[in-house]
Amino acid sequence: MSHLRITQLDPDSTTIDFGIGQPGFDLLPLDLIREAAALRLAEGDTTLLNYGYEQGDGSFLQALAGFLQPRYGFEVSPATLMTTTGASQALDLICTHFARPGDTVFVEEPTYFLALRIFAERRLNVVCVPTGEQGLQLDALEALLKKHQPAFLYTVPTFQNPSGFTTSAAHRRQLVELAQEHDFFIVADEVYHLLSYAQEPPAPLAQGAGSGRVLSLGSFSKILAPGLRLGWIQAAPALLRRLTGSGLLDSSGGLNPFTSGVARVIIEEGWLDAHVAQLKDIYRRRVACMASALAHHLGPSVRYATPNGGFFFWVALPEGTDARELLPRARQREVSFRPGANFSGTGGCRHYMRLSFTFFDEEKIERGIARLAEVIDT
Repeated sequence: MSHLRITQLDPDSTTIDFGIGQPGFDLLPLDLIREAAALRLAEGDTTLLNYGYEQGDGSFLQALAGFLQPRYGFEVSPATLMTTTGASQALDLICTHFARPGDTVFVEEPTYFLALRIFAERRLNVVCVPTGEQGLQLDALEALLKKHQPAFLYTVPTFQNPSGFTTSAAHRRQLVELAQEHDFFIVADEVYHLLSYAQEPPAPLAQGAGSGRVLSLGSFSKILAPGLRLGWIQAAPALLRRLTGSGLLDSSGGLNPFTSGVARVIIEEGWLDAHVAQLKDIYRRRVACMASALAHHLGPSVRYATPNGGFFFWVALPEGTDARELLPRARQREVSFRPGANFSGTGGCRHYMRLSFTFFDEEKIERGIARLAEVIDT
């Protein structure tokens, strides 16, 4: 029988692929999830196996609100939360109910490359807003608002994918004010917010949910396991009703009732706290390892900022270099990365590459950066 693929990645690959933006197989908490599932099933509650409530299992949403509240620094009501099958499905659902084909959406430049693909598949018109160290350049955003009426703005405000920048608290407040003034929604992809390795980030844009202008996306893919396909949207109840009243949820019921039931146990037992703390310790060491390896092997030939959280280094190669042209040679040396052009809605960022430090241990990070240096130096 031919080899049957089970996961998106080939666990037997010998290539050190820094393009992989997910936890390593060694970080997936199999025993924890096994024990949580056993405890949930031992409750003898068959509602776990029925169609779920459209907004999500109320007990899970209550546990999730209790988990988020001390980490977000403001009151989180279960009424403002909705269960999803991950952040990508949430984004696609929002495209369905908050935009129509031909509508304009604003995105950061650069931005998460698969969000660009979702918008293209929904036939949305993408307009890019320049960014800086403080996040979106608000003067550029205001200028674009004089020309366009976006259905929504998609932003990754904390430890941005791919650049790693974090939007300041002042810019977040101003962004919500602009959304109210110009009548557009903010879709805040906040999946990295809980993964800080230095100073804590400002409160998430989810804090602005009461404005009726913010839909915040969260995901267990980054803090527990991507195979759970479990996430959430945080927004004003009136906005959530636009989603829960959809034909999709009317037909299928709430999203992921079984998995959310297991996740509730993990939260209530305090296991998620411990797991996230462990991840942060591991990722902190991997960040330091990649920064050291880049400095040692590539030195002044590249520019980057060491990220304070999230998953990624955003590395600038010398001007005139096209990272896509390096990729075939890199793969021959059994190392890989994501070229910067993938993250641009304008065809820019060609001399950048995105490197993830989360999938490989320190030994492989060091070895992979050494291989990459050989490619860049040739």
